[in-house]
Amino acid sequence: MEGKKEEEQSLESNLALKLETPRKGFLSKLKGVLGGKKGLDISCIEELEELLISSDFGVKFTDLLIERLKNSFKKRSNVTSLEVKKELEKLIVETLSTNGASKKELLSSQRPLVVLMVGVNGVGKTTTLAKLSLIWKEKGKVLLVAGDTFRAAAVEQLKKWGEKIGVEVLAGKEGQKPSGVVYDAVKKAVNEKYDFVGIDTAGRLHTRSNLMEELKGIVNAAKKVIPSAPHEVLLVVDGTTGQNAIEQAKKFNEVCSLTGVIVTKLDSTAKGGIVVAIKDLLGVPIKYIGVGEKEGDLLPFDPTLFVSALFNERASRETTA
Repeated sequence: MEGKKEEEQSLESNLALKLETPRKGFLSKLKGVLGGKKGLDISCIEELEELLISSDFGVKFTDLLIERLKNSFKKRSNVTSLEVKKELEKLIVETLSTNGASKKELLSSQRPLVVLMVGVNGVGKTTTLAKLSLIWKEKGKVLLVAGDTFRAAAVEQLKKWGEKIGVEVLAGKEGQKPSGVVYDAVKKAVNEKYDFVGIDTAGRLHTRSNLMEELKGIVNAAKKVIPSAPHEVLLVVDGTTGQNAIEQAKKFNEVCSLTGVIVTKLDSTAKGGIVVAIKDLLGVPIKYIGVGEKEGDLLPFDPTLFVSALFNERASRETTA
């Protein structure tokens, strides 16, 4: 039991270091709002609202928190900053832990497990898929699929990752439609008993209806081989893009029913609230977070661990020592 506790503390400390930028940015501003205040007065509430919204937590979550604080402390004239901070931590964990959030990474026991990666340009889909395949490789046979048939560079990038980590990559013939590549890949996976199929797709703006329709074709192609596929549809969003990630998530969810979200580049943003806003507004669980460029910097998302790391003041003191 003690060994497990030490392991959790080690994971939290490591994550706290990775989240140094968003933690320092948010905590320092939170201290500025709450520090020296003797009560939760109107000016304090307004400043707290402004901080949460500017940190990408979203209006819905912010309103809920303010209401919770008012109800919790309405009979108190003095409220400490620590009490407000604890209430904030508690609500974030509750929000991130409801409706399908889990410490488990990908829940389906289906084999082959077909995972479709979607997102706009430049969010790191291909690299994220490669990092995921490293996790899968420890559990079974992996096939990566180069579904971005428009860019030869994208196919080459996935092939290089495949060579580096030792997994097979299937690329279509020149000019072949993405849906055709996916159909061939899923069929191959069934016939040759692969355990995991990771499908890379072209980056597409969520505002381009023709490209979003193409995603439907890819989904249908997988279903022709395995009616329940794809078993996971994971949206990759860049944590530094803020509220624009919300609009992306909404549009992709409408087209292909997302089962999870992966938020990358969380180590590079001074905010971090976008994780809460996506889960709160869409109800789609955060499955992984990207906290660096190394192969091991894609981490299964644990709401409690994430919040503890984000509010870890001890880590802030250690990094400035």
